Amino acid sequence: MSRRSPMPPNSSTPPGQERLQKVLASAGVGSRRASEELIARGKVIVDGRVARLGDKVNPETAEIYVNGERVVADTRLVYIAMNKPRGVVSTMADERGREALADYLGSVEQRVYHVGRLDADSEGLLLLTNDGQLAHKLMHPSYEVPKTYLAEVAGPMSRAASRRLLAGVELEDGPVRADSFKIVDTLGRTAQVEIVLHEGRKHVVRRLLEEVGHPVSRLIRTAIGPIKLGDLKVGRTRRLSATEVASLFRAVED
Repeated sequence: MSRRSPMPPNSSTPPGQERLQKVLASAGVGSRRASEELIARGKVIVDGRVARLGDKVNPETAEIYVNGERVVADTRLVYIAMNKPRGVVSTMADERGREALADYLGSVEQRVYHVGRLDADSEGLLLLTNDGQLAHKLMHPSYEVPKTYLAEVAGPMSRAASRRLLAGVELEDGPVRADSFKIVDTLGRTAQVEIVLHEGRKHVVRRLLEEVGHPVSRLIRTAIGPIKLGDLKVGRTRRLSATEVASLFRAVED
């Protein structure tokens, strides 16, 4: 009597797919039990439809929302905040041998790209990610993601200059207007000001302030949309939390 060949294992899970509650737990939403409760309550949307218990998804491709907030389940994607030091160029490597961003990324294995730029003489918050779609939206002026800067300028600054910044100034490559502006402090011939723009043109903050008669001596970016520099030390990086990543997606979806 011939022996039967063993049956191949029967798997109900297509390649690349996992149970939704497991994917949510791995993404930091909560425990598997808590994730199951969110699914049962209709709080989870996957690819535009309300998820159900028992659903399986591919974490690398599924678009998942929990309580209206985007959840990134693809573990290949990274989102990093960096406090760029003055003198470091905003490229991953520099052909002239200057200090570049990659010199500060340490053990980050993924190939990431910077979101927007800071000129070498400027410092402060940079975002780095390998999520090309989100990076494009954050940089594109049509999404109007605000960037906040703290600048030391020649002072004192007049109210007339402040009004010009808010009304709009004509530069050589077109008009630009500050979304908001305030004088933080004045000390002798120096003023410290905060300016918010959603423009991304080269040296736009420096050119704008110089045009109204207050050249910049120091420039620090303190926020990009909802992400703040906070107390991150110069030259250091940190991974964004799931809540911060969700807030970035919300900033480009509103």
